[in-house]
Amino acid sequence: MKTDVFIAMAEGEARAFVFTPETGEGPWPAAILVMDAPAIRPAMFEMGERLAKAGYYVLLPDMFWRAGPYPPLDIVKARAGDPEMGALFMKLRASTDVEKQMQDISGCLDWLTRQPLAKAGKVGITGYCMGAGIALRSAGTFPDRIAAVGSFHGGNMATDADDSPHLLAPKIRARVLVAGADEDRGFDEAQCKRLASGLQEAGVDAEVSIWKGARHGWVPTDMPVYNPEAAERHWKELIALFDGVLK
Repeated sequence: MKTDVFIAMAEGEARAFVFTPETGEGPWPAAILVMDAPAIRPAMFEMGERLAKAGYYVLLPDMFWRAGPYPPLDIVKARAGDPEMGALFMKLRASTDVEKQMQDISGCLDWLTRQPLAKAGKVGITGYCMGAGIALRSAGTFPDRIAAVGSFHGGNMATDADDSPHLLAPKIRARVLVAGADEDRGFDEAQCKRLASGLQEAGVDAEVSIWKGARHGWVPTDMPVYNPEAAERHWKELIALFDGVLK
């Protein structure tokens, strides 16, 4: 079941969506689903419902809420040079940054603690594309709250930047699963090795790899590179991770 909610943030109210199992009365273990760059859309709702059916209280925040209400984003047209979709994509991406993203996750965690149907002392988080880095960064920023992390087809997670997510490895206490996309310049073999080494050296229980044959964006069903086999593998491994930590 999907419910629209608003979460009070320092800059205003952020829209978000809650998904709960169709059976049982709860409370259920809590999980945050962090969207990809193509924004809130039916494919993200499908994913929230899928995770809820596995027995989770799922919160899907709109990470672009500061941009105000926006029409559906056609990422294929945006990347093909469509001026209207390109302008919308730039507007949405410009509405957030690393600091704002962590403020939003903090607000989500606080909100979850007040929900009687959510077991939110320890929370799972999973993210995709843009959300993959947010999920990993959240684990290092809120180590007392984030207990399990899924990070899929993300980019720029182990770069030379001063705020690269991999630098937070010493603070992470969660169990971590990172699956990079094949032939992805945003997360190549060098970054994969750097991230894996950093997590290992920090003593983090982590699995980091690049899934061969799975292209950037393979999980959501509406993406041109959607890969049913890899997407099902993702669901199997993500739910096993969350079940092992949160149930």
